[in-house]
This record gives sequence, structure tokens and C-alpha cells, in this order.
Amino acid sequence: MLLLPLSMCRPGMRLGKAIYSDDGLVLLGERRELTDTMLNRLERFGIHYLYIEDSRTDDLVFQDIVSPETRARAVGEVKSQFRRMMDDSMKKRSVNGLQLGRAFKSIIDSILDDITSSQDAMLMLVNIHASDHYLFQHSVNVCIYSTILGQAYGYTREELFTLGLGALLHDIGKTQLPQDVLLKPSRLTNQEFEIIKSHPMLGFRMLKDEPNVPLLSAHIALQHHERVDGSGYPRAIAGDEIHEYARWVGLVDSYDAMTTHRVYRQAMLPHEAMERLYAGAGTLYDQHKIELFRDKVAIYPLGMIVALDTSEIGVVVDVNALSPQRPVVRIMYDADGRSVTPYEIDLSKSLTTYIKEANVAVADMSA
Repeated sequence: MLLLPLSMCRPGMRLGKAIYSDDGLVLLGERRELTDTMLNRLERFGIHYLYIEDSRTDDLVFQDIVSPETRARAVGEVKSQFRRMMDDSMKKRSVNGLQLGRAFKSIIDSILDDITSSQDAMLMLVNIHASDHYLFQHSVNVCIYSTILGQAYGYTREELFTLGLGALLHDIGKTQLPQDVLLKPSRLTNQEFEIIKSHPMLGFRMLKDEPNVPLLSAHIALQHHERVDGSGYPRAIAGDEIHEYARWVGLVDSYDAMTTHRVYRQAMLPHEAMERLYAGAGTLYDQHKIELFRDKVAIYPLGMIVALDTSEIGVVVDVNALSPQRPVVRIMYDADGRSVTPYEIDLSKSLTTYIKEANVAVADMSA
């Protein structure tokens, strides 16, 4: 399979993996032939990557660390609970007694079970899931990535539950914001940004007295926009004043926001977002946390078409666990753009060769 941006997909191509809705329903099944209508519909659903069948890469095995079923359940539960809290009539009531801990316990347990059974898998951070609201998918993404990093860091199951629940609910305060500000498709005014900046405190107030929600989970909601140099909000605290869980979630929250397409800007590619995180190492984020994140993320996911500095073009077919930024690439086109008998280059061994560009368009993209 190839992993293609939706903009490179064409009618007649066949899906390599099914596309699921928020509610776990199959929107388009595996091997479905794409049409213009389908592609337009997928764009409206906010899907920006598709796995496409390709005979030259049909040996690739794509392992989801969290199963599509678990992810769909998680997004569906977030959607249901958050929609309820976004309702104007709910906003006028006391936010206490929402029973969020009970509502999300089985979701966190399922995510932890999936992660535990896939300990050595690399994170493939691409958006191939449909959602009718950025907040729902983002909340689940941040939960999954944070708990994977927490497991790699050595947290216990109980600690991972607290971290995972706080990560899932880190943006819950946004349910209390005016929707016209939250969903504004253009740059916010200073006044509107101040409204957005109120969501960590709102989230903390919603969670701090919730039964079955650990207080540390509430503090994740409060502190996930704080930064180690004190430049964050809402309290401009710094360093160890920020709980370690919140520093994990703040890092992942930034990464997922950068790599997600929004109406007002294009998504960064994973390696571009990683470079942006490194630019903030030691000031915005903990250096060692970024390094662990880098070691767990496939910044060039399997199936992505890349160009090397030699001008050869190929597909990422394996990720080196010890050096994920230098994957194995199956070359399919020579420097002049001519199709060749595929052969592989392991960039962790060929150290003078590097990836120059990702998401490269070629004429016969799916053979």
C-alpha cells in the first residue's frame, strides 16, 4: 500500500484500508474504487491521507497500535459527552456530577490494553479517520500518543490511566467556549484568543471535583499550555512547577495540532513538526521528552513516497527502531524519473544518503 495525501489520490485508485466514521461505521470499505464524489466527500470529512493499493508494496504490514475499533469507540464517546456539554442548556447548569470518570474508564482501559500488546510498534501519526469536529479526534490522538510515551517512560498501569484520562480530557474546557470563536476559520483577534486561553482553567474547574477523575488528571487540563520557561498560560508557571504529566501532554498537544490540517492552514509533515518541537527544546518543552517522542514516532510513515538527495524516488517500507528518521526506502524511480525494478536502501546504513522531500507526486503513483 501507498500512503498518499488526499490531493494526490485519483478516481480509479483502490483503498488499501477502510475509512471509519466517528461512530465506528465503515464509510468506505477496503478495496473500494475511488470516485470524484467519494474524494470530495472524504475532504469534507477532514480526511487528508488514504492508504491506496499498490502491487509494488503489497507486502507491507501496517500495524495499528490502537485498533480501529478502539479508536472509533473512543472518538464516539468523546463526541457524545462533549456534544452534551456544548449544549447551551448544559452550560447554564452546574458542571459537577458529569460522571466523566465512569464514562471514559472502559475507553482508557481498552487503549491501555491495545498499547500493552503492541509495545515495540512505532507511532504512525497520519489522519486517516473521519471526524465532524477537530476537538474530538484531537482529544483521542493526544490520549493515545501520551499513554504510549508514558509506557515507554516506565509509568505503571495506574499512572498511565491518570495520564491517559487527563490527556483525553485536556481540552474539555473548550466545550464551554462560544462555538463561533472555537470554530472560527480565520486568524483569531486578540480578544478572541483571550477567550480561547480561558479553556485550561474552565477544564480544571469541570474536572477537579468529578468522582473517579484523579486530581492529577484535572491538573493536566489546567497546565497543558504551560511551558518550561514560564511563557505559557494560564499561570505562567515554569519548570518543575508544571506537573510531569502536563508536560508530556503539552508536547503531544502541540505536535498533533501542527500535523493536523485546519481550515486556516495546511498541516505540517511529521518531520517538519518534529523540527519545530526541537526548536523549543529546553525553553518550551523538556529535551528528554522530545528525544523519547522522536524515538517512538515514525516521522516518515510506512507507505509514504519520498525523494532522496540522489533524486531517486521510493516508498518507505520499514522503520528503524533505533533511528526512525532514517527508514528503509524501496526505490521505484531513478534520478531521471524512469521506473526501475524496485530495490531497497537502508538509510541507517547508507549514512551519506538522506530524504530530501516527502509526499512526492509521480505519474504512475499506484501500479
